[in-house]
Amino acid sequence: MQNLRMTSLDPKDIKLLARLQRNGQIPAQDLAEELGMSASQISRRRQRLEAEGYILGTPCRLNPERLGLTVQAFIQVETRAQSNGTHQAIKRLVASTPEIVAAWTLTGEADYIFRVYCSDLAALNRLVQDVILPHDSIGRVHSQIVMDQVKDDTALPLPR
Repeated sequence: MQNLRMTSLDPKDIKLLARLQRNGQIPAQDLAEELGMSASQISRRRQRLEAEGYILGTPCRLNPERLGLTVQAFIQVETRAQSNGTHQAIKRLVASTPEIVAAWTLTGEADYIFRVYCSDLAALNRLVQDVILPHDSIGRVHSQIVMDQVKDDTALPLPR
């Protein structure tokens, strides 16, 4: 990871970051009116926050249900062995499986947790039975199906 020179965030930076987390594509003029600054000040601040690494990008969030992805699940994975080869094989599995939208390594009982989206329960079953379980590096799998998402997970807590 590159070493970034970062300045401290002032209250206007915090407000700008908070607003951009809700909608990264909001026009500078709208932000200027909301935050009591000029559009050029907003643009300069945003460029600085991007250059300093506070803003990583502006992805477009898609509606999974509109795309027919009605089942979200978390899959805990225990590996067969603790080795660099196993870790690299899991990373390749994650990169090549579009249903796995996020993955983390963990401490505790599971070695990894995958967040997945599938069209239905049958598709989730196929993903687990035909893709994940047969993988040479996978030892044990535990799935949890999401019933309802209570809070959106894209916004980070910001200093007050």
